[in-house]
Amino acid sequence: MNPQLGKPDRGILGTEHARSAALAAQFERVRLQTERLAHPLSAEDCALQSMPDASPVKWHLAHTAWFFETFILEPAVPGYRLFHPQFRVLFNSYYVALGARHPRPERGLLSRPSLDEVLAYRRHVDERMALLFADAALPPELCGLIELGIHHEQQHQELVLTDLKHLLSRNPLKPAYAEPAAAITTPFAPLAWISVPEGIRQIGHGGDGFCFDNEQPRHRVFIDAFEIASRPVTNGEYAEFIAAGGYQRPELWLSEGWDVKTAQGWNVPLYWEADGGNWQVFTLHGTQPLAPAAPVCHVNFFEADAYARWAQARLPTEEEWETLAAPLPVTGNFLEDDRFQPAPPGAQQQSTAPTQVYGDVWEWTRSSYGPYPGFRLAPGAVGEYNGKFMSNQYVLRGGSCATPASHIRASYRNFFPAPARWQFSGIRLARDIR
Repeated sequence: MNPQLGKPDRGILGTEHARSAALAAQFERVRLQTERLAHPLSAEDCALQSMPDASPVKWHLAHTAWFFETFILEPAVPGYRLFHPQFRVLFNSYYVALGARHPRPERGLLSRPSLDEVLAYRRHVDERMALLFADAALPPELCGLIELGIHHEQQHQELVLTDLKHLLSRNPLKPAYAEPAAAITTPFAPLAWISVPEGIRQIGHGGDGFCFDNEQPRHRVFIDAFEIASRPVTNGEYAEFIAAGGYQRPELWLSEGWDVKTAQGWNVPLYWEADGGNWQVFTLHGTQPLAPAAPVCHVNFFEADAYARWAQARLPTEEEWETLAAPLPVTGNFLEDDRFQPAPPGAQQQSTAPTQVYGDVWEWTRSSYGPYPGFRLAPGAVGEYNGKFMSNQYVLRGGSCATPASHIRASYRNFFPAPARWQFSGIRLARDIR
């Protein structure tokens, strides 16, 4: 509002209309992308849950609709009627302030509602959202929540693929989700070390554009001089670690990692299988020969840390990683490429320059996931989105082959517990300059 005239300022009103229109188009694209990912699947594929950490595709489809219904439509639309009252419980993930939740390990027991009813729920939400977009220029606070919901759905697009991959891997038939993309056959790129001088850096999201609350506030840090690898660790290099007895050498492992590895019987990354003298790996395209030059994938923090120690290096801090990534364009192998698997670097990429910083694999850092100086939780239930998980997690950076390209940026902070390895997670090495 213009405080002097007491009526809408035309420039501001025009900006609000433009933002609403842009959000409407973005909302439609993202919603269609989620359903495109589910399209090749049967109702049975969408209903199953392979482990407590994963969720059925059907649940992801419903939960992302639930987010818009709960945080946007119900408070913003007078007289809005819920599609189904019980959906508030069934598809609430972890928002304790909103009431009861169906237990996460039991999401695969929800044979009902059916997939058809979940898709009808999505159509219902989409239609109401379209009316909301068409009604008028939306206030900035509501636009912010809608934008959060869009990026929330993009997070679940990645989870659809990671959870589905784990599910299909448990099937003795080893079925494929999609046909494989054309193979990249570029030669193995030698690893180079990039030196970064010491200095004060600005870390965290700054300027325009969306970010999550855990990426702020932007703040200064002092970073000692370090070196960071030009590319991620490859499958071939990790196979050398295995051959050298890396999984049998306790001196390479953190104590908790050794205990968990021993209890779980880990001897190779998730989805690797020995086939005579060769390695095979399960992918969303079925079982494939291991690509030696592609980034190693599906290793957890403990495995990444042990490999780094074996390689006489370490994992980077998240501040070091962001220092490397911030000047670089956000390009790489993302969800939209339909490759759904880490790929070797392209022929145009030089081994002496930073390569595959974005896409392909999330890169573990040695930084615990915690609040930045001055971090404040958002008020209400939406404040539970990120802040309450700042305990016993490690930060990953850069996105993966299952991350939407428009969803990632240098300041993005992903986080998982140290034993987690069903995500597309890999390794980039760093070392101190002495």
